[in-house]
Amino acid sequence: MLTSSKHEIIRCDRCGSAFECKANSYTKCECTKVQLTINETQYISESYDGCLCNSCLVTLRNEFQEQIRS
Repeated sequence: MLTSSKHEIIRCDRCGSAFECKANSYTKCECTKVQLTINETQYISESYDGCLCNSCLVTLRNEFQEQIRS
């Protein structure tokens, strides 16, 4: 599914919400606004293969942080 722009509308692998993927312009992609450590990225990639929305990235980052504090 394409928008009128050059970017694709995709669904988040976790929650199913639609968002604009700018993988062809990675530096402009919304997901670059969520800073993840290597360990957080690995934690998320163990459960999800595709793109995730910012809300899910933040939730999973916080979930990981809670697990390492316990």
